[in-house]
Amino acid sequence: MSRRPSRIVAAVGLLALGSTLVACASTSEAAAPLSGPSGSGADSHPEWKKYTFTIGDNGGDGSQELAKITGVFENAPYKVKFARFTYGPPLVQAAASGDIDLGSVGDVPPITGAAKEYGFKIVAVNRSLRPDQALENIIVPKGSQLKTLKDLKGKRIAVPQGSSAHGLALNAIKSVGLGLKDVKLVFLDPAAGATAFNTGKVDAWSIWNPQSAIAVKNGARILAKGLPPIDQTSSYYVATDKSLKDPTKRAALTDVLKRLSREFAWAVEHPGKHAQALSREQGIPLADAKATLAAFQFRVTPVGKPDIEAEQKLADSFREAGQITKKVDVSSITDNLLPAGYDSSKLSVG
Repeated sequence: MSRRPSRIVAAVGLLALGSTLVACASTSEAAAPLSGPSGSGADSHPEWKKYTFTIGDNGGDGSQELAKITGVFENAPYKVKFARFTYGPPLVQAAASGDIDLGSVGDVPPITGAAKEYGFKIVAVNRSLRPDQALENIIVPKGSQLKTLKDLKGKRIAVPQGSSAHGLALNAIKSVGLGLKDVKLVFLDPAAGATAFNTGKVDAWSIWNPQSAIAVKNGARILAKGLPPIDQTSSYYVATDKSLKDPTKRAALTDVLKRLSREFAWAVEHPGKHAQALSREQGIPLADAKATLAAFQFRVTPVGKPDIEAEQKLADSFREAGQITKKVDVSSITDNLLPAGYDSSKLSVG
């Protein structure tokens, strides 16, 4: 799932590769470096030294900045870099093509990617520690006369196509007996959606934080929160088939994922630093980052049966609504990298 402020999403379509993040945290800004998973240092796996892993980054959860602050990759036997995306569908496509090795997206991009027969797998869940906190919402402008979801009948809703916000819009209108024949989904990337919303060219906007939270601060109103049963609060890690099929590279990629999980565990214990990371990564004031921090507290776990069932239900809804043309079997695109029972919230990060 993407979460990008309006002044950053002007760069829609640009892919920016971050610099190599080995020993990258400066003494002045870094926390004490987090050690990697036991036995995963450079001396333990010299065969991994040939790898450089590219991590797809939506610029929303602070992962790239947290890597710098924590030094979580400092003793890694491989190198990592980050590729910046504005939202999920292009990230999944990049995972399929091998342009990235690992990335986190919302619930819909894996479905639309699978429908296009992209070569990738869902390998883990970035599970919310605060499932009562919505990552995205359907909002209406200041002064709007729309009060309920039923009032969206005949109205125009801006939606980033193929994103988690697309799924929220679809499930929200379905929950009140409306269908796509009753509303007009206007497919706009986040930057164009912000412009259309702010200029009155659409009646509502299905969008994630921090855009949603910032718009509400400026007078917009939430019409529907992105919470169960109409929306998921977790996101999913996807990885390229090419990396997963190589046993040595797969083992190294598992180490990458575990290190990312450690930085999120550290972030939960250091909310002030996490807010600073969100502020820098999203390009928003620190106060806005603090206001949305609760929604960005995650633990990394394997994909479970309930996750597959939730994704399958969503995939079936997309097929029934004509938003994809091919039936998606979610279990067939799931390949857990983490062992059963792994839960980063139980890690000791010191």
